[in-house]
Amino acid sequence: MTIEQPSAAWSDYELIDSGNFSKLERWGPYVTIRPEPKALWPKTLSDREWYALAHTEFKPGAGFGKAGKEDSGTWNSVHKMQEQWTIYYPPVGFKLRLGLTAFKHVGVFPEQAPNWDFIYDSVREIAQVRPEPRVLNLFAYTGAASLAARKGGAKVTHLDSVRQVVTWARNNMEISGLDGIRWIIEDALKFARREARRGNTYQGIILDPPAYGHGPDGERWKLDECLYDLLEQCAAILAPEKSFLVLNLYSNGYSAVLADTLVRSALGEKFTSLDYGELILRDRAGRALPLSVFSRLKR
Repeated sequence: MTIEQPSAAWSDYELIDSGNFSKLERWGPYVTIRPEPKALWPKTLSDREWYALAHTEFKPGAGFGKAGKEDSGTWNSVHKMQEQWTIYYPPVGFKLRLGLTAFKHVGVFPEQAPNWDFIYDSVREIAQVRPEPRVLNLFAYTGAASLAARKGGAKVTHLDSVRQVVTWARNNMEISGLDGIRWIIEDALKFARREARRGNTYQGIILDPPAYGHGPDGERWKLDECLYDLLEQCAAILAPEKSFLVLNLYSNGYSAVLADTLVRSALGEKFTSLDYGELILRDRAGRALPLSVFSRLKR
């Protein structure tokens, strides 16, 4: 099992401090304060120091802690900042537009950077023997993983059930000077089943599923009930050789060992490498904040 964090070469992101169920983060020129339920320890810096650095703070709304509403709230301005801005990810070479949403997010999950590096490197490796390998990105959000795959030379299918974030991802592609990504607004499980029936295959599949969600036509997604079915569908459409799969899980209670067992069970033991572990962010005091678990398979 491995523990990974973003490269120090990514100067546009930093976890400055964490603690008291919050995190202080720098995104390019701007600093945010956001809730973080896993930051159980005390802050290193004082509240006064946090507010001296911060441009804005997210305040959870009345629904905080209720299923489906745990992230809703508002941003309170501390110092003047733009509503939207851009950061750059140099290890792969793409740009991401950021903005303050009503769900505490800003448009990217920075701990995912090691997955982007893995996707980029894997696509480049496969492209040496199979030009323009096909990559399917499910639950693709604003598209950082899609950009990594496209930058590596893949023919990318980007799928998400929310039209607004697909539009956001398209904008990220354009400001990164890329093109050619296929955009699909659909339920992930429904699409994977259809691809399996059609006999279509991909050299790369990326899954970053939420705990709960709905498809564009009201399809219900619950991680505990649907994940293994989806992985079985992915097993049917992942090419048997020169291919890879990335599974990332945020849901509390899901361990890296569980992710590894799920992938092994659904996709079998025929692989050239399989790695699993945790993705973390580390603050200036050196404390590791664990945020998600992953399993990565190569054939």
